[in-house]
Amino acid sequence: MNQPNTYDYIIVGAGSAGCVLANRLSADPKTKVLLLEAGPKDRSIYIHMPSAFAYPLADDKFNWYYESEPEPYMDGRRMYCPRGRVIGGSSSINGMVYIRGHARDYDRWAQGGLSNWSYADVLPYFKKAETRNKGGDAYRGDSGPLHVSTARMDNPLFKAFIEAGVQAGYPFTEDMNGYQQEGLGVMDMTVHKGRRWSAAKAYLYPVMDRPNLTVETGAFTTRLLFEKTRAVGVEFAQKGAVRQVRAEREVILSSGAINSPQLLMLSGIGNADALRALEIPVVADLPGVGENLQDHIEIYVQYECTQPISLYPSLKPWNKLKIGVDWLFFGKGIGASNQFESGGFIRSHAGIEHPNLQYHFLPIAISYDAREKPDRHGFQAHVGPMRPTSVGHVRLTSKDPRAHPSILFNYNQTESDRREMREGVRLTREIFAQKAFDPYRGPEMAPGSQVQSDADIDAFVRAKAESAYHPSCTCKMGTDSDPMAVVDGSMRVRGIESLRVVDASVMPSIVSGNLNAPTIMIAEKAADIILGKPPLPRADVPVYIAENWMTAQR
Repeated sequence: MNQPNTYDYIIVGAGSAGCVLANRLSADPKTKVLLLEAGPKDRSIYIHMPSAFAYPLADDKFNWYYESEPEPYMDGRRMYCPRGRVIGGSSSINGMVYIRGHARDYDRWAQGGLSNWSYADVLPYFKKAETRNKGGDAYRGDSGPLHVSTARMDNPLFKAFIEAGVQAGYPFTEDMNGYQQEGLGVMDMTVHKGRRWSAAKAYLYPVMDRPNLTVETGAFTTRLLFEKTRAVGVEFAQKGAVRQVRAEREVILSSGAINSPQLLMLSGIGNADALRALEIPVVADLPGVGENLQDHIEIYVQYECTQPISLYPSLKPWNKLKIGVDWLFFGKGIGASNQFESGGFIRSHAGIEHPNLQYHFLPIAISYDAREKPDRHGFQAHVGPMRPTSVGHVRLTSKDPRAHPSILFNYNQTESDRREMREGVRLTREIFAQKAFDPYRGPEMAPGSQVQSDADIDAFVRAKAESAYHPSCTCKMGTDSDPMAVVDGSMRVRGIESLRVVDASVMPSIVSGNLNAPTIMIAEKAADIILGKPPLPRADVPVYIAENWMTAQR
């Protein structure tokens, strides 16, 4: 083998975090950066057309296409777990919903010992990343790489959902990423001028011509290279050859909540007994690697629509052609939206300080990945718990890096999670029963009017709930006193020099919302830490908490 090439930083994974790091770390022309991506370039109309996001989810062309082990609390179903395997990673195949989570999520991290991860500490990095097309304010950015647009809500069903929520007694929120998350309102999306605005579009493509930045696609990283307990490089397979490259400063894993722990374990970092059982030499005994897996699940509450205004006709081949033409040549029409244009956050019962249920409203009755095609006009709300107490794990099944790891989420394991799903169904039905939906509401399609008791709803959830595709927390940040912490507050792998993990896996606990925006924020903050820059000044801003949260559900 030839002498390996040498870089200052090697980043494994060109997803939401890896693209940010590639941009920020290569800003100094004297710093050589290598970005490795196992998948191909993002050359597909289905990636860039917002309404077509179900297509990359449906096969393994741009997708690791994982599934879980049989889930013991979900009727033994294997649950689908897509992960981006393409430039842009999961930001190139996700639903483009821009949600940051709640301020209290980050304050919870800080209270657990990660003092520099409070909301006041992370808000400046959310703002740094963002250009909100409506303009910035104390909470929102106006000059960052990530373009965020606010939905137009042309379809009257979007407005009906918000109006029904207000009629049911919930607040209207002007900006669920600003002062007040709680309530129903218009949603933001990572779409710009009708195109998906992935982390690759935002951060990577504008700097691809930097001579000190090298991007390799089809580069499947098989293991990390060490000299004793110092990470010195990686080995990867590309076009039938195996290459080794060296990092003078650091190796950074940004491979996501499934692949980052998998690669650590393949490289000898993890539960020592489990590694020895697979005859993998142990570099560091870190039992938390791959544990603490957390995700959001959701169910769809669906109704027939009595007026022909849903998106159902858009699935007809002749209409798809027109939608495609409108989008391709004008960047407008149905194709220019992810169609998650209204939604919100509510509390499911009294005594919860900040919202624990999230809504995405959709003016069609269809599954997330479009596997189940509708046969009539309809609409639906996705609803699910934001801070589930059920946790799972990612573990190796083989020392072959190409073998999929064993993934078990343990969805719906705890009674509190099951209770919140029941509450979600009943509270959603109540919203849809409001006057705003009188002109549109037909029979309930799912769960169905016959599903009423706790046992009935539990059975429906076991049979029909799906992942919201937010796996996280498998390489959790923590203090030295936490034996299950994988990385410290600076995302350095414990007991290893020159190795960090920067992606959604480092979250100590899942945040209350979608994960793309928080992952980009984490990478922005990590870049300053890695480069030794002082953190951005804290932003102490007020945050809405309902005054009656101790005694009332709304």
